[in-house]
Amino acid sequence: MVLDRSGATVAVADVLVEVEWNRVLDGTSSARAVIQPGGDCCNRLGRIGSWRNRLVLFRDDQYVWDGPITDVTWSLGQVELTAEDILVWLDNRVPHQDQTFTNVDLMDIAAWLIEDGYAPDDPGHTVEVIGRAGINGSRSYSANIGQTGDHLRQLAEAGLDYTAIGSKILLIPETHLVSVGRLSDADMPDGLEVSEDGKSLVTRWIVAGSESSGVIGTDGGTDPYYGLHERYVEQSEISDATSATEAAKARRRASATVPVFIDTQQVTISPLAAIDVPSLVPGWCLDITSASTCRTVSQRLKITGVKVTENGGDENTPGAESVQVQVAATGAETA
Repeated sequence: MVLDRSGATVAVADVLVEVEWNRVLDGTSSARAVIQPGGDCCNRLGRIGSWRNRLVLFRDDQYVWDGPITDVTWSLGQVELTAEDILVWLDNRVPHQDQTFTNVDLMDIAAWLIEDGYAPDDPGHTVEVIGRAGINGSRSYSANIGQTGDHLRQLAEAGLDYTAIGSKILLIPETHLVSVGRLSDADMPDGLEVSEDGKSLVTRWIVAGSESSGVIGTDGGTDPYYGLHERYVEQSEISDATSATEAAKARRRASATVPVFIDTQQVTISPLAAIDVPSLVPGWCLDITSASTCRTVSQRLKITGVKVTENGGDENTPGAESVQVQVAATGAETA
């Protein structure tokens, strides 16, 4: 359905031709719906406006996705809606006041960034902190400087995760390894893909703080197996050397080994799999056991993405749903 910012129903899809929604870790997810309008529905769909209205999706009557519509295309016999989750608002917001944090848990900083970003005009959000980051740091933000979404992504690289489920934003410790299910080769009859991302390997990080502080933190060095891979990054909101060093340590934990990614490709996970699709939330884990490729895998891996697509079919072909899940093992998960 399409809802107005006020909460009123603008339109309900009488004939849903195609739908796609996803969830991502440390980023903004998107959704797409193609609707075949009929009767009064066409008039209602003609009044849809980007940012004014929200696309809300249900799967088997379970609320699975919600976010502002950012693009509408009207064509002969159909209307296509594209939306992004509630986090997209933070890419259109800036800090609204000066704020300095000294040696506090990163979760507190993340929560402030979110609350400050939405404060002047709240589209309707909640925040749930799953656990403390366990990493302290000092950060300084200036009013009207930088996009809030960018600040939140930079903070995530220092030792926490986040994702959006509907209008709720979850703040998740990087060390959160709770499993929501198990998948084996029998659950993925069309196979999977195992890959390494060698470009993500960094064995020594250099993190520079604000120009006024002049602080630099480092962590790591030459790895006896991989050799030396160094990376320099500037984070202007970091205000002391301890925080710069902690940020370097967090980055190295995630990049000290070559990340392994598993993708179930464009296939439908077997309906007999012990998986509840709405429970596939990035930041949680799946226990994966597979020997279908030359790279045997048997371990708990973090969910980094979920993609669900379904089409209504036609008079000759029934509709079908595809559930795709991406999981990964980085240095943080290995530790």
